[in-house]
Amino acid sequence: MIQVENVHKSFGDAHVLKGITTQFEQGKTNLVIGQSGSGKTVFLKCLLGLFEPEQGTITYNGQVYSELTINQRRDLRQEMGMVFQGSALFDSMTVEGNVMFPLEMFTKQTKAEMKDRVDFVLERVNLVDAHQKFPSEISGGMKKRVAIARAIVMNPKYLFCDEPNSGLDPKTAILIDNLIQEITKEYNITTVINTHDMNSVMEIGEKIIFLKNGFKEWEGTNKEIFKTDNEAVTNFVYSSELFKKVRQMYIEERN
Repeated sequence: MIQVENVHKSFGDAHVLKGITTQFEQGKTNLVIGQSGSGKTVFLKCLLGLFEPEQGTITYNGQVYSELTINQRRDLRQEMGMVFQGSALFDSMTVEGNVMFPLEMFTKQTKAEMKDRVDFVLERVNLVDAHQKFPSEISGGMKKRVAIARAIVMNPKYLFCDEPNSGLDPKTAILIDNLIQEITKEYNITTVINTHDMNSVMEIGEKIIFLKNGFKEWEGTNKEIFKTDNEAVTNFVYSSELFKKVRQMYIEERN
């Protein structure tokens, strides 16, 4: 679990995060949504320890980040997996090399042990025949799965995903959503996902927080978001005709 208490973050005169308080539960897919400029990316970087808030605390399973030593922070970061928006694979490395990279950097495992772990996670993301392919030789959806495999190869307690469905077709995006949710539950990970994808909200939004202008404007589940009367949320969620129809269905069911 990650607990966030009254977090503020500024850059010069720009007050980006304004007193955010929430918690992200273990074993659930926690989504952060909001318009561009709402503070989502800065918030995610605070959760990753890349930015440190001027005020407030972020606590990871009882460990208050601001109270940790440098060595303790390093150990905590090794318990975090990250799926970047553009996958961020090394073009000069094979799929196997990309996934093995964190093990080579941060563990003292033998080559055989690392190979066994890489084989395991690649099989888990349904990439059993791609070990020796390079990123340029695989599809966008496969790249995302490689990125997920790399993110979980160290068996993290926390998984962070930045727009994991960016650039994917709808069918592939659903497959990636389902894969992230399955892994979250299977390994009991605390997963936090930054997304603009309302399909992700509908499918895997077990906990959602909506940011607006640096404030936490709303939080709830994917079922509750279609019933809220919060105008800022409804304007964001129902910006397309499809989701307006979905909301109307919920309203009719309530009546």
